[in-house]
Amino acid sequence: MRNEYSRWTEHSKTDEERLQGLIQLFSYLSLKTSGDVQEALEWLRDLARQHGIFDEDLSLEDLIEKLKELGLIEEIRGIPRLTSRGINKIRQDALLQIFSSLKNSVRGSHETPLTGTGVDRLSETKPWTFGDQPTNIDLTTTLSNALRRGDLDKFTLTEEDLEVYETELTTNCATVILLDISHSMVLYGEDRITPAKQVSLALAELIQTKFPKDFLALVAFGDTAQLVSIHELPFLSAGPYHTNTRAGLQMARSVLRRCGNVNKQVFMVTDGKPSAIFDDSGKLYKNPYGLDPRIVNKTLDEALQCRREMITISTFMVAQDSSLVDFVDELTRVNRGRAYYSSLHSLGDFVFVDYIRNRRKRYSSQ
Repeated sequence: MRNEYSRWTEHSKTDEERLQGLIQLFSYLSLKTSGDVQEALEWLRDLARQHGIFDEDLSLEDLIEKLKELGLIEEIRGIPRLTSRGINKIRQDALLQIFSSLKNSVRGSHETPLTGTGVDRLSETKPWTFGDQPTNIDLTTTLSNALRRGDLDKFTLTEEDLEVYETELTTNCATVILLDISHSMVLYGEDRITPAKQVSLALAELIQTKFPKDFLALVAFGDTAQLVSIHELPFLSAGPYHTNTRAGLQMARSVLRRCGNVNKQVFMVTDGKPSAIFDDSGKLYKNPYGLDPRIVNKTLDEALQCRREMITISTFMVAQDSSLVDFVDELTRVNRGRAYYSSLHSLGDFVFVDYIRNRRKRYSSQ
């Protein structure tokens, strides 16, 4: 039997690396198709025809069998669907992709000037005080302090010699991710909803794994706002909706009001333009043309109410139209929050730096 081998390079991938790469690609396409596995597999077939991503060692059929074997998909009446494990995999892959872009980013620095009674050690030390954990004692510095007071033959250790590592201040945090699913998120053929969902999924995975005691909720808003399970996030899609930012903020505020006295924040991912509100009679008033003062003012009123309830709004814009930037700047000024204008590809960098910074920040009532 005759075997042919391709030339090895340091960039060559093992079979396992190729498989993992294709599984990650499938996860991304499943997110892009709002959880439609059949459509995601059709995309893979198209990519195979155009770019030859499969070969005789690993075919599309092999990948499908592997996805079933790993419990990521299942067939119900002949139709492939994502399993709970498959949805978790999408979330994990989103987190991996976002953090891989953070590693070489100057925005990825998570430093904070505050220290406290957390569990994460810093390199700095301080004199021991009552309440400090014995496990945080810096033995080297402590012994050096004792030796500086006397010789080795008469070695004694006093309370004044004890030195402990500083620890990062960590606090409980309640976060609502506010995701725009209006028509403008897919307008003019530009896909803004997929990277917005990807960032939301990654943020959810970060909170649930690294900060499991933190509260997290997801609110999707278009004409109306609705509380959505994180489990349903991959299946969300942009619809024929206007952008009722006010309704989204109202629901986020209602959810956070029940969380007690903790740090509260809203992460709003949107292309920015509010185009609808409910009037006093409950009827949807909409104006998709320009920035309607009636809609803008009611939305700013809601941002002010969030500020009064100590809720910080961080707005992540996936568009940079000058009039929209002006609106978000005004919303940010009223709320005393934050605003980020970024490309679709760098959106994740801003979200994660801000989340971790917010979590380690003392909030004041100023």
